[in-house]
Amino acid sequence: MKLTIALLFLLISQVIIAQEKQFTISGYVKDNSSGETLIGASVYSAEAKAGVITNPYGFYSLTLPEGTHNISFKFVGFQTFNKEISLTANQKLNINLVSADVELAEVVVTGEREDANVADVQMSTQKMEIETILKIPALLGEVDVIKSIQLLPGVSTVGEGATGFNVRGGGVGQNLVLLDEAPVFNSSHLFGFFSVFNPDAVKDVKLIKGGIPAQYGGRLSSILDVRMKEGNSKQLKVQGGIGAIFSRLTVEAPIIKDKMSFLIGGRRSYIDILAAPFLNDDLSGSKFNFWDLTAKINYDINENNKIFVSGYWGRDTFGSSNIFESNWGNVTGTLRWNHLFTEKLFMNVTGYISDYDYHLGVNDTQDSFEWDSRVKTYSVKPELTWYLGTKNTITFGGQSIVYDFSPGTTTAKSGGQELPPFSLAKQYGWENALYIGNDQKLSKKVSLQYGLRFSTFSYMGPATTYEYAPAPPNTRKEPILESEKTYEAWEPIETYYNLEPRFAVKYQFNEKSSLKASYNRMAQYIHLISNTSAASPLDVWSPSTNNIRPQIGDQYALGYFRNFKENTFEFSGEVYYKPLQNLIDYIDGADILLNEYLEGDLLPSEGRAYGLELYMKKNKGKLTGWVSYTFARSEQKTDGINLGEYYPARFDQAHNLTVSSFYDINERWSLSANFNFVTGTPTTFPTNQIVVQDYGVPHNVDGVRNNQRIGYYHRLDISATLNGKKKPDKRWEHYWVFGFYNTYARRNPYSVYFQPSAQRPPEGQPAPNQAIRLSVIGTIIPSVSYNFKW
Repeated sequence: MKLTIALLFLLISQVIIAQEKQFTISGYVKDNSSGETLIGASVYSAEAKAGVITNPYGFYSLTLPEGTHNISFKFVGFQTFNKEISLTANQKLNINLVSADVELAEVVVTGEREDANVADVQMSTQKMEIETILKIPALLGEVDVIKSIQLLPGVSTVGEGATGFNVRGGGVGQNLVLLDEAPVFNSSHLFGFFSVFNPDAVKDVKLIKGGIPAQYGGRLSSILDVRMKEGNSKQLKVQGGIGAIFSRLTVEAPIIKDKMSFLIGGRRSYIDILAAPFLNDDLSGSKFNFWDLTAKINYDINENNKIFVSGYWGRDTFGSSNIFESNWGNVTGTLRWNHLFTEKLFMNVTGYISDYDYHLGVNDTQDSFEWDSRVKTYSVKPELTWYLGTKNTITFGGQSIVYDFSPGTTTAKSGGQELPPFSLAKQYGWENALYIGNDQKLSKKVSLQYGLRFSTFSYMGPATTYEYAPAPPNTRKEPILESEKTYEAWEPIETYYNLEPRFAVKYQFNEKSSLKASYNRMAQYIHLISNTSAASPLDVWSPSTNNIRPQIGDQYALGYFRNFKENTFEFSGEVYYKPLQNLIDYIDGADILLNEYLEGDLLPSEGRAYGLELYMKKNKGKLTGWVSYTFARSEQKTDGINLGEYYPARFDQAHNLTVSSFYDINERWSLSANFNFVTGTPTTFPTNQIVVQDYGVPHNVDGVRNNQRIGYYHRLDISATLNGKKKPDKRWEHYWVFGFYNTYARRNPYSVYFQPSAQRPPEGQPAPNQAIRLSVIGTIIPSVSYNFKW
């Protein structure tokens, strides 16, 4: 009887709660001075103790009980805006926040959800403010997005000048780099010294290392989501900079005030121009430069519809006009449509094209060689967000991607006679996915984020496929030509299916600390084929085929998060473990370029990565910055290599310590410094040598790889910024940046290789081998740059 009464009471209470009237306030949060929407701004009701944050398009939707509410709108670097509303019906409320450096009465200056690291359910995620990126000391004074994220825990690179970055034991090709949702296959300029992202055009940078939401897929290790500015819809704005290696200029302005705006930004390096007077003979006419152009237009059609069109064009050129030439570049184009069905249902549809191509040529009047290759992708992605209430936000949608791979087309000339052209067959893939996820608040202390992604990939014709004969481990498999089979256009050759569950949970002890855990499975259907320590622009991309299976990665993570002294300090400690399947390894002496039977040189492999990441950040005061430490291991296991035991992957680095600090001396002068210490990456040293005609040839037995490590890497960079005098009635702002890269001139080793010694050996003895250490940058590099805004 008591149980019946209790159940009846519970039922009545739920009915009463369900009958309570609720209404929704929704709209956009924008920058008052530019009209830019603000990503991640906080919208909070003190009475209901409920809040949301704006999505990647600045939109929010908050459902509250009927009555009077005091709503606060907060974002980092802006003044908090408080508004009292009487909620008796659904309301649309667009808010323009004012920058914190503008004095307004009755407005309190605050930051964006200072406890976000503790309160948010998502873990293993780092958001870099563009203002912070601009402060970080950089090579030749040129700030860089990719170099900045390498200062975060769990992120590393194999050395100076290496393209891309590594995250939690993953390879460069296992990171999905997005620019306005379009993938960028090579994110580096000048062989890794700079990235393709123009900082003057960047609005938001977010790196997701684990607990990856269901709407993302296609890579094993991380998502780097870079969003471009939309363009100033209020007034003309011009900014740029002049540096020692390149200059940049960005212009943004309204086309129709408060409704339509544009942004266009360009950069061009001029090392070759400056060096030209000093080059002669074979080096005359040498080219070593890059350029890029970033553009965007957005149009507010009405309160329910917005359109964005954005694009990127960039190219690197390297070579000598008399000897050789190579060039490579990215082109991306994105079209997005935002639509509000209701106050609670937001839709974004994205269509993009991404085109990455590279060219290599050897020039001579009698003998020449030209090689061209490219990767194209086309995609459409509809995504809907349903703000079900204050406790549930559901995201669901799908994506379809078509891949077009051109591995290589060559033309050549020998002795003045043209040779028949040679081309590897094109490869095609079709990837599809459906996903759904939910952010759910179970109670004040417990929040969940969970979802499921179902993905498929078809290797498509036209193509000719082969089976390969069995071979001993670590030896080339020969194609069985009698098994050759031809497929027509759009005919499926091999199709793969994968379920990719995602789950994260947060338990909040109090306002200052929380414990989080997450799990995600990722499937990657395209592969970066590279057997070098660092990826290069000429590396090959391949789809999963009938002989190459998709890579699968699981990640388990656990973290503790705590803030101190009213959010002045924030701390996090995370551990993770990642088992990896179907990785690609290579036989000794693998031929990965222009190889029709490339699959015969590839070996299936499995891997594992695990580590500890510690992060302490100071957010307030004249002195700010962070300290991060990562202990990490990344290992592979392949039959026929290292006796079939786990061995260190080529980007394995056990210890990584970074210290970044910023100090504001006064309104005009500020200082910043970075210190980085990393243990050396693995390398393969010969275990013995074979003597051939008195020459010692280095040799390895038992297929041993990565049996040694190069030396430690450590570097200190410092910079000082001098701001120009501000005049209240003037819009002109400018500042100088003075810096020293590699301040104490450390000759950090990039690689170590062996060659016979030039010293004449004793009679009857082989010439000894000597170890050669290669350093990319071995001295201090001073810089000065001038930057301006109007």
